[in-house]
Amino acid sequence: MKSILDRYFLRELGQSVSVTAIVLLLVMAGTGFARVLKQVASGMFPASVMFKVLALNTLDGLPTVIMLGGFIGVLLALGRMYRESAMQVLASSGMGPAGLLRPVALLSLLLSLLVAMTSLWLGPWSAAKASQLVASANRSMVAAGLDAGRFTDLPGRDGIILVDSLGRDGHQLGRSLIITSAFTGQGGHRIRLITSASGRVYRSSSGKESYLSLQDGWQYEIPLDAGGWRRMRYQRNDTRLSNTSVHENDSVHALTSFALIHSDKFQARAELAWRLVAPVMVWVLMMLALPMARQHPREAQFGRMLLAVLVFYAYYLALALCRDQISKGHWHHSSSLWYVSALLFACAVYLFRRPYVARRPVKERR
Repeated sequence: MKSILDRYFLRELGQSVSVTAIVLLLVMAGTGFARVLKQVASGMFPASVMFKVLALNTLDGLPTVIMLGGFIGVLLALGRMYRESAMQVLASSGMGPAGLLRPVALLSLLLSLLVAMTSLWLGPWSAAKASQLVASANRSMVAAGLDAGRFTDLPGRDGIILVDSLGRDGHQLGRSLIITSAFTGQGGHRIRLITSASGRVYRSSSGKESYLSLQDGWQYEIPLDAGGWRRMRYQRNDTRLSNTSVHENDSVHALTSFALIHSDKFQARAELAWRLVAPVMVWVLMMLALPMARQHPREAQFGRMLLAVLVFYAYYLALALCRDQISKGHWHHSSSLWYVSALLFACAVYLFRRPYVARRPVKERR
């Protein structure tokens, strides 16, 4: 049964963690939007699925947002209590270390469950869903926004395309007109105009690139700042539309946790170890926030925030280095991630218990 003090701490810590997590989520969504917009501009996938991919990528990054929001939120809430002398008053009233550990442990349990759910299930599901969405959109020009009788931007290129008819599957094209612009090597500007009697969209054997194949048409190259335009008749003219390369680590990240358990690849072992250690990171960071939150009443409000961010970055970087060694096959066990977490947790416990340990009396000199 929770006491009045436990409810008070849970309310203050919960509000601070919630606000901090929302702010971090907005920041992550903003940076993710810029990254997705860059991918759309490079032609990796059409703009019609941009916001869906952004939402799925945001879900994939929730574990980091939750653990960092919990760490900074607890640090801010307890730091405010120390500056307002509320913690000193509670300590003088008989509150020991257990009075602070109970609510923080309950909050850590809730956050670790959320991180476990997102890292083991929701994150891989959203990554796989985003990959399927991008692959499905790049298979068909219909998903890229192509419509008969309407000018449409070419995906991944500076130009437009117009077709008079479009097959039901989105792959077969009727009479087509393509207009693109590019800079020449001498700094000039050139317009390319391509017409065709028919065309089709196909993908390479690797499935990473999509091409537009035009048959029986004319190609015109017209320099805008000089004369000497050219005309060429062709039977077939292939143009690359987009590049949707998929890295090995990205494909492993989209696998389910059950599939990672039965995989013998080093990348799968590293990914599984990272997902399992994510809930433990919450406990380490929350325990570390307790001694770092101690402040004097006259200390700056955000004086220790930079130190907390550096500690989180160093801890995250150490785990990332261990994960990289496992994925490359240099280390065959994931124990290094647990050793780093256990060492930092032990340091946090030592720093937290240090003010509560009775000091030995100093002997007076005779």
